[in-house]
Order: sequence, then structure tokens, then C-alpha cells
Amino acid sequence: MRFVRIAAVVLLMVSALSAAKTLDMYMIDVEGSKAFLLVSPSGQSMLIDAGIPGSEQNGRDTDRIVEACKAAGVKQIDYMVVTHYDGDHVGGVPALAARMPIVTFVDHGENVQINDFTVKVVKDYMAVVAKGKHIVVKAGDKIPIKASTHSCYGGREGDHDAAERAGQPNPLCDTTPVRSGAERAGSHRQQDANENAMAIVLLVTYGKFRMLDPADLTWNKDREMFCPVNRIGTVDLYMTANHGMEVANSPLMVHALQPGW
Repeated sequence: MRFVRIAAVVLLMVSALSAAKTLDMYMIDVEGSKAFLLVSPSGQSMLIDAGIPGSEQNGRDTDRIVEACKAAGVKQIDYMVVTHYDGDHVGGVPALAARMPIVTFVDHGENVQINDFTVKVVKDYMAVVAKGKHIVVKAGDKIPIKASTHSCYGGREGDHDAAERAGQPNPLCDTTPVRSGAERAGSHRQQDANENAMAIVLLVTYGKFRMLDPADLTWNKDREMFCPVNRIGTVDLYMTANHGMEVANSPLMVHALQPGW
């Protein structure tokens, strides 16, 4: 599993900030897609995904993101994190960039899903990226936002000392099956080979609070982060992966995280 490390940097910086400051999180209601806004105690902002492309639909999604930013006092997006290149995550970036400044774009690099639609949305996205700063994440990278965020993304090994209980054996690895696709016409095989399997996964931390956002990471890819040991540890809050679909949210990840337990 590939891990992008934003959390450690934030943890080092957050101690210099006022204890009264908060890390604010806004889950924005974009239809059938995703947009998640973080505003750090320093006032820096990070948006994870930006809804879908298209005319009327995208206009509504973009309006909601802009409204949320205004409510949060955000005048620019300091870090635009595109978890992966499915249209419902990256497609809205160009429309958003036309409405408000985006300073730095963060993504996983090369597109692995070669079909006409995905190729087009990635091309449109890259045209916007060319106008700003660009970070392609890899294992151990740090995003210098002054808040407490730690990300990891599909396909590479992550840190073993992320938090308490990280590095502990995960007994659910032996009881959670690898899904081959027989359950539903090859769906798992397809998911494991497409952009979902490359999804950037975010571990957001602030003080003792920990939240995992696995984006659209797939069932079988969970194993690379959580087997034979749990490399993440436990969390207080878990954002359901891949829209709650059965191709994600494996027991070996969800039960290892123990969200809110």
C-alpha cells in the first residue's frame, strides 16, 4: 500500500499553534461522489476530491464546495488532493479551479485506468494542474500543512509506528477471504486493477483524534495495509470506503481500526 505522510509534519507544527484552535472538517454533499474539506488550525485548507464532471450536475457540486469554503472562511484551496482518477473524484477539479484559487495539486501520478472517459477527465485535470504546484505522492512523503494529517495510498507499504497498536498482528487476515470476483461477475478483479486500487488513503490526526479516509480503496488491497500486521493502528472515526460498496470495507481493515470502539 502506498503511504503519503502528511500527519507527521502536521503533528510537529501543531504544538506552536494556539490550543484554542481547531481542526475543522466538512463533508460536502456532492451527489453520488465525494468532496471532503479540512481546515487546519493555521487556516490552511485541504480539499480531498471535488465531485463529478459535467454541466448541470457539476455546477451543483461546485456550488456546494464553494459555499462550504465560504462558510469555513476559506478563500483558496492550499492543497487539492485527488485520491484517484475516477470521474466522481477528479472530474470536478477544473470547474472548481475556475471558481477559486488552488495552490497545490496532490495525486498518485500516472493514470492506470485507460478508457476514453477517464483519459479525458485526467487530461482536463492535468491542464489545470499545469497552472499550479504539483505533488506526486509516494511512500513516506509529507505534505507540509500545519494541521495533523497523515495519508497513505494504495499499493505500497506504510509506516509501522504510525500510532499505538500499529505493527500488531492482525488475526482477521486468516479469516477474511481474498475475493477473486466469483461473487459477482469479476467485480473484485476489475476493482483491484483499476484506479480504485490506487486510491490515496488519508489518516487524519489532531492531538489524540484519529480518522481514516480510505477513499475508494478495494477489499483485497486492504490486505496490503493490514496484513500480516495492522500498520495503521486504531482510529476514532472511519469514513466508509468506496461508497459503502461490497468491493471494499473488508473486516480485516474495519475491525482492526476499531473506529469509535
